[in-house]
Amino acid sequence: MTTKTLARTQPAERRQVAALPWRRGTEGVEILLVTSRETRRWVTPKGGRMSGKTDAEAAALEALEEAGVEGVVGDRPLGSFRYLKVLKRRASRWCTVDLYGLEVTIEHADWQERAERERAWLPRDVAAQMVEEPDLQTLIANFVPAGDPPSSPPREKSVKGASASASARGFWRRWLGI
Repeated sequence: MTTKTLARTQPAERRQVAALPWRRGTEGVEILLVTSRETRRWVTPKGGRMSGKTDAEAAALEALEEAGVEGVVGDRPLGSFRYLKVLKRRASRWCTVDLYGLEVTIEHADWQERAERERAWLPRDVAAQMVEEPDLQTLIANFVPAGDPPSSPPREKSVKGASASASARGFWRRWLGI
C-alpha cells in the first residue's frame, strides 16, 4: 500500500468553529464555559462550519444555541486548538477548531440547549484550568480583549501539572455544585 493510498483511507480531521464568550467583570475578564452534552466536560460553545455563514457568524450562533448569549464577535480567529471528540455511540474523531472572541452583550435566561448544559462565568485563569485541551487552555489564559493594554508579563504558555489542573477543576466543580 502506498503512502497516498494510506492517507486517503484515514478519515480527515473535522473542522469546527467555537466562540470564546467573555465580559469585563469587577475582577477583570470573565469567560463563559458550558458543559458538553455527552461527557459533561467544560468547553467553549462550538460546532460545525455552516454553509452561507462566515466562520465568525457560525461561532456566534453556536454561542446563542449552546450558552444563550449574544454579542460582538471578532472577525478573525484568536487561534485554533485540537481535541478528540468522544461520542458514546460512534468512534472518536479528531477535530480542529478555530476560536473566535465574543464580547457578550445579551445573556438570555432561557435558550435552546438550556436543559442539556450547565454554564458558568469564571475568571480567565480559572476557565483556562477548567478546560482539558492544552491549546485551548493557552488561548484562554493569554486572551486579552482588543483595545485592552497587555497585562504584566504574559502568563506561561500552558497550565503546568495535571494534578494542579485536576485539583482546580475539582474545586470549581464542587463550588458550582456539579
